[in-house]
Amino acid sequence: MQVRFLLFALYRDLAGAEELSLDVPAGTTAAEAVHRLRGQGPGFARIPERPVVAINRTYAPLHTPLQEDDELALLPPVAGG
Repeated sequence: MQVRFLLFALYRDLAGAEELSLDVPAGTTAAEAVHRLRGQGPGFARIPERPVVAINRTYAPLHTPLQEDDELALLPPVAGG
């Protein structure tokens, strides 16, 4: 099944892309999809194993199973003052 990743800020810079799609097996969790993404190359491997994620614009735990055409956003930490 296809899952669309959205990457922001540092994660976008590491991956060299704002958005990409990956094929994953049915029943894949968000954590497993992130693991597959991290295997796409050196920049991707620098994305943390357990980032904060949103599935279809809603924060979700990494153990959440994904569905066909889900949008998985990886949200980097934010610093500010």
